[in-house]
Amino acid sequence: MKFLKKLGLFLLVLILLLIISGFIFVRLHKPDYSGEKVMAGLENQVEVYFDNYGVPHIYGKSETDAFKALGYVHAQDRLWQMELLRRIGSGGLSEVFGEDLIGTDKFFISLGIDEASKLTVSNLNKNSEAVTIINAYLEGLNQFVEEGPTPVEFYLTGIEKTKFTVKDVYNIMGYMAFSFAMGHKTDPLLSNIEIKLGPEYLEDLEIHSNPNTVWIKNHRHGEGNAIGNSVTAMVTESLNKLKLPLFEGSNSWVLAPQKTKNGQVIFANDPHIGFAQPSVWYEAHIETPTYSKYGYHIAGIPFPVLGHNREIAYGMTMFENDDVDFYYEENNPANDDQYKLAGNWVDYVIITKKIKVKDAKDVDFTFKQSVHGPILNGIADQIQNETPIAMSWIYTQEKNTVVDAFYEISHATKLSEFTSALPKIHAPGLNIMYGDAKGNIGWFATAKLWDIPDSVNTKLVYGFERRPSLQKDFLPFEKNPQAVNPPWNYVYSANNQPDSIAGLLYPGYYLPENRAKRIVSLLDPKNDWDKEDVAEMILDVNSPVHLEVLHSLLLLIGEADLSAVEKEVLDELSSWDGTYSLENVDGTIYTRLIYYFLVNTFQDELGKEMFNQLLSTHLIKRTIAPMISNENSIWWDNVNTERIQENRKTILIESFKDALASLEADFGTKIDDWKWQKVHTLEHGHPIGQVAALRSFFNVGPFPVDGTREVINNMAFPYDSTGFYKVSSGPSTRRIIDFSDIENSSSILPTGQSGNPFSPHYKDQAEMYINGKFRKMMMNEEEIKNKAASVLIFQN
Repeated sequence: MKFLKKLGLFLLVLILLLIISGFIFVRLHKPDYSGEKVMAGLENQVEVYFDNYGVPHIYGKSETDAFKALGYVHAQDRLWQMELLRRIGSGGLSEVFGEDLIGTDKFFISLGIDEASKLTVSNLNKNSEAVTIINAYLEGLNQFVEEGPTPVEFYLTGIEKTKFTVKDVYNIMGYMAFSFAMGHKTDPLLSNIEIKLGPEYLEDLEIHSNPNTVWIKNHRHGEGNAIGNSVTAMVTESLNKLKLPLFEGSNSWVLAPQKTKNGQVIFANDPHIGFAQPSVWYEAHIETPTYSKYGYHIAGIPFPVLGHNREIAYGMTMFENDDVDFYYEENNPANDDQYKLAGNWVDYVIITKKIKVKDAKDVDFTFKQSVHGPILNGIADQIQNETPIAMSWIYTQEKNTVVDAFYEISHATKLSEFTSALPKIHAPGLNIMYGDAKGNIGWFATAKLWDIPDSVNTKLVYGFERRPSLQKDFLPFEKNPQAVNPPWNYVYSANNQPDSIAGLLYPGYYLPENRAKRIVSLLDPKNDWDKEDVAEMILDVNSPVHLEVLHSLLLLIGEADLSAVEKEVLDELSSWDGTYSLENVDGTIYTRLIYYFLVNTFQDELGKEMFNQLLSTHLIKRTIAPMISNENSIWWDNVNTERIQENRKTILIESFKDALASLEADFGTKIDDWKWQKVHTLEHGHPIGQVAALRSFFNVGPFPVDGTREVINNMAFPYDSTGFYKVSSGPSTRRIIDFSDIENSSSILPTGQSGNPFSPHYKDQAEMYINGKFRKMMMNEEEIKNKAASVLIFQN
């Protein structure tokens, strides 16, 4: 008995020690939101007031002091996120996650982001104001790297903290530019379809602009072989598994004073980005004698990509222009290290890099580069023994002044200063949205757009003939799509097709008209908008386009010989209003039906792998509605049934029956049990949360969530055979700025400010976000200081 008592006492003491140790560990590894710290190189004291949601309000006597403080507080909440983002462009993920990421590292190394960043940094004016601010931010960030507690993720992955450099800033921007691009997913796939099936199979895919859809209107002042494109599919899959943010789409609209109740501009923006934990944006408010901005920052980049102050507001959506091209190269039969250029055999550039791999030997990686770009063959096992194919990406091929542009944008005080910075954004293509206190509104498509000859189809891999000239003629920026103070008194973007550019419809990977059509239908008739109305609109989950598609489906399916249950479901669908609320069942039926329509229409010709690649593109989103209205499409016939000639009606009826059988198998025969909340959920995944035992600690959610693909509240998900729609991307913030009441402008983040799981702000906004709530973006100095949850002071 004495032994058991002693053993029990020992175990009790051990448990208490573990609890105490855990408590001390958590205390030591929380972000410091209060107290005083010495910061080297400060000219004057900087005060940081944290509000109830952990947003820092930074007050300094100079910009360099304020941005040093920003670097520190940004790092203490997001250092792990910064670490991962800087590693992507330089091919450093295998060092953290092991051999599974070698292919992804090879791809990003071959893209040339890191080399382009080195070149850009070597040519920077070290004395420029932008570089001075970047260095100040990095000094604060690196002080935290040296002195601050190590985030728990570094312990779990076994990597060391190291200082950040200016090159890291540009590498992070390079990854973000890549995540905007859709050409790497789409062009090889379309070429494969043409090669495998014939050009007639491309005719019914929405490759080109549709003149019958809603376009964004311009307004100016006064005027060979099949391609193994599974490499890029593999890269995208890897990044999705790591829960790293990929940019997908976005909404924004800006209302002129004539459209608002209070006679001042109202600005709304919700960029759509892949959900991750932490979410992509870090909010920070900075006030100095020369700078005032409430901004949204990407980890490791000092200048806000979204922001506002009392004079102007700006934001963005994705332009979706085509800035990636692929070229077949012709090898010299006598020398594989040469290719044909202008009729002559020239040497490939041979590049060798070393990749560090966790728990394994370093990997030496060699790849070839033509004048067009890296040769994708051989960068991973997916492409071997094929005609060489080069990938050309404008981001790495033109002078990079994107970071300078965002410095100037964030420092602009009026429309003319703002617009003068925009030509410096060569890639990625962005729709920059603008509004100001003087009543000006604007939309500007920013990218370097080349003057494409009529003979060139940018959506297919360029063959040996009929390829564009090496020397591209770029359009002057004033020819880019834009609208400034248009007579219809609003501007908007939903990533849809813009109106003509220099007399041509510029090729791109634009999203369908669904969101645009809804936005225009809501904005046009109403001229007394206020902030509350805009908040309701930004949460809208209704799809008129889905209703139009459904109407066509009902007419065709209703002619079939249906069972009693099938007729009941058809009656249920006929009363649907197109809204995707949690209690709705019609959206569940419709979405399941659309998936089986896609399977039964495309998979027999494409095969499973190419079909899944098609599902991952914006192209399929554009194709659904036109295809269902197209009675004579070549895709309707199932090539696997030799004696039967399927048509649109037979495919849609088959899809309807498949959808119902699937729903009954999942939820039973009672239609009321098929609610949207059972199938449509959102979980914010952390890279470490992919380990099952750590999921509940690092991940946030899952939550049932309303919305769906391509409604204004765009909660998107990949189609797959499970019938359960795990939301992968959506509004990365919802911002509403009312210039009639600037201090009560509102916002929300999907989870919280902090990426530190020990912080109280790790997920304190998650349920608010799901429930469509907003919080104030505080700008009033007296209110900020009086209501601050905590104060952190940096001393020199």
